[in-house]
Amino acid sequence: MASSLKKLAIRGTLWTVFSYGLSNVLRLAGNIVLSRLLFPELFGLISTVNIFITGLSLFSDVGIGPSIIQNKRGDDPQFLNTAWTIQVIRGFCLWVGCLLIAFPVSLLYKEPRLVWLLPIVGLTTVISGFNSTALFTLNREIALGRLVAFELGSQVITLSLIIVWAYFNPTVWAIVVGMLASSVIRLFWSHQLIRNQKRRIFSNAFRWDRKAADNIFSFGKWIFVSTALTFLAEQSDKLLLGWLISAKLGAATAFTVLGVYNVAYIMGDIPRHLLNALSSKVLFPVFSKVSDQPRPIFRDKIRRSRRPFLLLGTLALIGLATFGDRIIFLLYDDRYRQAAWMLPVLALGFWPRVLTQTIDQSLFAIGKSRYVAFGSFSKFMYMLAVLPASFYFFGLPGAIFAIAFNDLPFYAAVLYGLWRENLECFLQDVYTTLLAFCLLVIVLLTRYSLGFGLPFDTLFHGV
Repeated sequence: MASSLKKLAIRGTLWTVFSYGLSNVLRLAGNIVLSRLLFPELFGLISTVNIFITGLSLFSDVGIGPSIIQNKRGDDPQFLNTAWTIQVIRGFCLWVGCLLIAFPVSLLYKEPRLVWLLPIVGLTTVISGFNSTALFTLNREIALGRLVAFELGSQVITLSLIIVWAYFNPTVWAIVVGMLASSVIRLFWSHQLIRNQKRRIFSNAFRWDRKAADNIFSFGKWIFVSTALTFLAEQSDKLLLGWLISAKLGAATAFTVLGVYNVAYIMGDIPRHLLNALSSKVLFPVFSKVSDQPRPIFRDKIRRSRRPFLLLGTLALIGLATFGDRIIFLLYDDRYRQAAWMLPVLALGFWPRVLTQTIDQSLFAIGKSRYVAFGSFSKFMYMLAVLPASFYFFGLPGAIFAIAFNDLPFYAAVLYGLWRENLECFLQDVYTTLLAFCLLVIVLLTRYSLGFGLPFDTLFHGV
């Protein structure tokens, strides 16, 4: 079993890395093209819409996907169809939520367009609610080949639609139509992923198994809390930053700055997304399959499993922190030049996330997600206290530095949970951190000695 599990993990890792690498090439290429077709303000506007829709989604997440992956009945049709029924109901509830918050949000940001943008884009929640549970079944079995084709194929179609529309009509409708079309494509495609099912439009059906529903809600109660707090922790940078700038300089300036910040954030988020994909699609299923073993054995498997991911995180940290400004200069025009100093700053704060994402799935695997929920709560409280104060005293640079290091309280909470559950890997973290930052200093000094300055020079000397 150990050998077959190891092969599954290796194959899953290769598929995830391939998928994520190609996906981000497409994402980056699309972002560069659209940055030339659309104004930064539109990126900031759509980013704000997505924040609130994501927030509604996370505030109603009952852990349907993780339940299917983790539960012993994850292959039972009754369990799967009950999960799908809950998912459909949730999709309609999310859209109602979009209708209810649209007007208050438009007043908060002083932007009338949000009144109609939120409900229209929010239709994606209804559509995606009908997605097949095959997406979670394939993840459960670490059978990622078809998932990769699904994700990349739908991404190519979506980007093509948005770019063509933006070329002929460079307005916010290009992104809106692309998002709606993507949701429809993903819906019908997802129901064709399991080949041995009968040929019909939907591979799932409406069912209600009381025991299955109880299992899902019981497992998902802490995931609900965790994901709700994750939204507040992860998206509070854009929520607070947009509100602070809007209150001080007006809505137009706020959305423009958010558009520039979003460029830096997307670039810095590439390795973070990769680690998150590897963590959820590889580490979580693997940890779930061996979580019933004695803690010393389980802990040893965790340490061995995360080593290559820590190395990957080290390389990403060094690359973005030392050459992030050059990447922005190369890929974007002058409207986005301020992102040149933002990206290296955000990259510096990437390391606590590396340490956390390579191990927090072990807590989910043993059903102890409350520690992750507390970590998200700690991160949110940090953002509430530190981000406004940093912006008030140090302006935009202070705010970006505060955002960069917002994962430290989250990591501390996860570390505590691992210690309580006898799964601590603190010494491994210490040694890897020392190695990563020694290499970072060496590369930075080499860059400076060669006459290229430091990656933060544009912050102090302008462009």
